[in-house]
Amino acid sequence: MIVSGSHAGLDYDLHLPAGANDGATALVLLHGRGSHKGDLQAMAPALPADWVLVTPQAPHPGADWGYGPGWAWYRYVQEDRLEPDTLDRSLELLDGFLAALDGVTGLSPGRVVLGGFSQGGTTSLAYALTRPGRLAATLNFSGFLAASVTLPARDAPDGSVTPVFWGHGERDANIPIGLAVRGRASLERAGIPLVARDYPIGHWMTPEEVHDAVAMVEGGG
Repeated sequence: MIVSGSHAGLDYDLHLPAGANDGATALVLLHGRGSHKGDLQAMAPALPADWVLVTPQAPHPGADWGYGPGWAWYRYVQEDRLEPDTLDRSLELLDGFLAALDGVTGLSPGRVVLGGFSQGGTTSLAYALTRPGRLAATLNFSGFLAASVTLPARDAPDGSVTPVFWGHGERDANIPIGLAVRGRASLERAGIPLVARDYPIGHWMTPEEVHDAVAMVEGGG
């Protein structure tokens, strides 16, 4: 069952599996540039049967920046650069949205995992790195590490750093694999727990990639 709503300044779609209870894993997935809240609900069948899937819609109208009729999490500049204030606005709204997940889902989630595709992956990664320890994990599908993001200190206490899954297409023409290599190296230097996987694809996702991401969250990655 998919339910639509609005909370803490963000519209969203919610997939609530039959029999979902308190303690269920809540996966919050952020769509890519120029897309919308319903896009990544297509991933629900590939997830564990007891996972709750929430897909909020980005706050910035994409048309204002030439991105078409959909929505955006930030204004892109070039390579790994973006306009920081536009990203910061999205991160602030996600603060309120994630804090209110009980109200959004109607239950008390256990693990909270934040992820996304393309712009959504970049935004999820930025959230995890600037708010360490708030998430059980973050899943970056074909995003990049924004140059404006400050990484946590390498000597951060145990439990205060969020593990990262980073999947990327080797033939990605939108966000080249070189940006993934560079971003992953930065995470490794900062001591961020990282599972990195590359796939023989372009700028999209595959069922294998989703399976690998779920395995990381479940402890088998």
